[in-house]
Amino acid sequence: MDWSGEGYVLSVKKHGETSAIVEVFTRDRGRHLGLVRGGVSRKLRPVLQPGNKIKVEWRARLAEHLGYYTAEGMNSRAAELMSDRLSLAGLNAACAIAREILPEREAHAGVYDAFEILINNLHDKDIWPALYIQWEAGLLASMGYGLDLSKCAATGVSENLTHVSPRSGRAVCAQAAEPYRDKLYVLPHFMQPDSRRNDKTVRPEDVDAGLKLTGYFLETRVQWGVNKTLPDARARMVSLLS
Repeated sequence: MDWSGEGYVLSVKKHGETSAIVEVFTRDRGRHLGLVRGGVSRKLRPVLQPGNKIKVEWRARLAEHLGYYTAEGMNSRAAELMSDRLSLAGLNAACAIAREILPEREAHAGVYDAFEILINNLHDKDIWPALYIQWEAGLLASMGYGLDLSKCAATGVSENLTHVSPRSGRAVCAQAAEPYRDKLYVLPHFMQPDSRRNDKTVRPEDVDAGLKLTGYFLETRVQWGVNKTLPDARARMVSLLS
């Protein structure tokens, strides 16, 4: 039983004296683990860093076994971002969320493609926080808990959608939201359906609102069912962005 492909390192755990259990996010195989012999060696340690893209070949006698990886580096995203504390926090948060939320060995090609776009833009502080929020929203949808931002839950209109109901995950227009603003989540400007037009600016208050919105639904819809909270790496990123 074997396969080969490309993916992003999500985590590395030392196993024995020299080996490591490496978790890789691939497009066709999803979140997949394997043992890398010599994974903590000087040669492989820089390659097997969370956020780095690698080529892998996986082998095992049976499909349900842990199996063995051979790995070859493709890029060193972690090293490139090492001097940028904020972008590195975004990288660590994305890897931690993918590791926590994605089911093992279940392909989610759309989530992978959005993850790759996010990772490749972490050097640009003007856009990556919005990409991160959109990626989490896509992850929610892929897990079966997508937000319905197409029209107002109360009136049915598709314009001026400004809030989201924490109960239904559906958008609410400004007029219908007014009496319940303190009970609703703000819908960031860049996530509003009618914002696909003129103003593409990502405002700090939109980033704050977006992280609260996706964080709430990830925690209450996905993590609550398995008695987990969101990873600390995400909290550190939110703190730095704030």
